[in-house]
Amino acid sequence: MNRSTARAAGLAALVLAACTSPGGGAGEGMGFFVTSVGPGQGGDLGGLAGADRQCQALATAAGAGARTWRAYLSAAPAGGAAAVNARDRIGSGPWRNAKGDVIATSVDQLHGEHNNLTKQTALTEKGALINGRGDTPNRHDILTGSTPDGRLATAAADTTCGNWTKGGEGSAIVGHHDRMGLRDDAPSKSWNASHATRGCSQESLRATGGDGLFYCFAAK
Repeated sequence: MNRSTARAAGLAALVLAACTSPGGGAGEGMGFFVTSVGPGQGGDLGGLAGADRQCQALATAAGAGARTWRAYLSAAPAGGAAAVNARDRIGSGPWRNAKGDVIATSVDQLHGEHNNLTKQTALTEKGALINGRGDTPNRHDILTGSTPDGRLATAAADTTCGNWTKGGEGSAIVGHHDRMGLRDDAPSKSWNASHATRGCSQESLRATGGDGLFYCFAAK
């Protein structure tokens, strides 16, 4: 299958999901959003559990609290627990945004070439656009701690702000929700694995174009 045929097949799958998946807009139909706000403590999200609570609270406020929400975040092995891969936390899809647009129909499509995650579709739980490159302030750095295929990033000693408990020193891998960066290359265009942050404080995250935001997916 050549690239154009594969792309057409991927888009066809998205259209099919849009026609057959239940609901649309906020409420039970929404299965994906970018947090409109973070906890305000940089990379300290209260661990994975705290980030999940943030997702659940924002979804509930938007009328989608009946679903089980998980933060798209990876975590390093700690305390005898194994590494956590973001892709394993989010269910099987399909996922719609607050406007009813299908983001992806499966985990594989989400992490492949043909997902529908762009600045126009990576909306908050309220259905609002998030500032990207060229906007003031730029907020396109989205915390993930992950590789392009959704697994724990291990390129440095700390890629998750201490498993999302550090709000000062440390670093985390972020993606660009607007698929834009300083260069015309794959990392700059990656929604989940663009670069490391300068630190884990709110100020450090803002210095590279972020605000402590992260992706939320309905796992059930």
